Amino acid sequence: MLLLTVAPAMAQTNSVYAGQSSDLGVDEIIGTTYTWELYTDDVSLNFAATPGNCPPTNAFFNGGNTGATVSVTWLTQGVFYFKVTAVDEKGCSNIRIGMMTVMEALPVAVLEDPSPICKGDDATIVINLTGTGPWSIDVFDGTTTTTYNNIVASPYILTLTPTTSTTYTVTSVSNANGTNSNPSNTVTVTVNPKPGSSRIYQYEPISKKK
Repeated sequence: MLLLTVAPAMAQTNSVYAGQSSDLGVDEIIGTTYTWELYTDDVSLNFAATPGNCPPTNAFFNGGNTGATVSVTWLTQGVFYFKVTAVDEKGCSNIRIGMMTVMEALPVAVLEDPSPICKGDDATIVINLTGTGPWSIDVFDGTTTTTYNNIVASPYILTLTPTTSTTYTVTSVSNANGTNSNPSNTVTVTVNPKPGSSRIYQYEPISKKK
């Protein structure tokens, strides 16, 4: 008998977040071929006779659907089924069915490029957050991580006063769905020196000779 073993991304469970990928696998038997198919949440299907019906906008195979182990990217929230058909050297086939629960995607932070500032002025960083608030974010400036809690609206406007050009990234963003530890792009606030002051001189025009 062919034993199906699932190895998804979420701590070896059968659930992932939308946007994540997971591996599906079986114990490989030499000389046996394996073909995988994906299905939407319809338990009334005859999986043995019905080809996979999951559209690629919901989930798709990364690099093909054959082999003892395949990778799938799950794009939308919901319950999905997968089938592997194994055919041995004698042409005998065997199938196994598995289920994957795809949860709402983890929150993501997208930082907009800030405008340059002069030294001593405030910088504004616009942080767009996905999912449903409230959110909590950790912002790293290359040296220090600062946490901002109970953010109830997106975008979140972060006001800072760096004294030198500084690069910022959100290293963690959380909401009710969980915590994303790789959630954002990186932006740099360019700090320019203020122009120096100097005395203003007034020159008298040279009188024209008569």
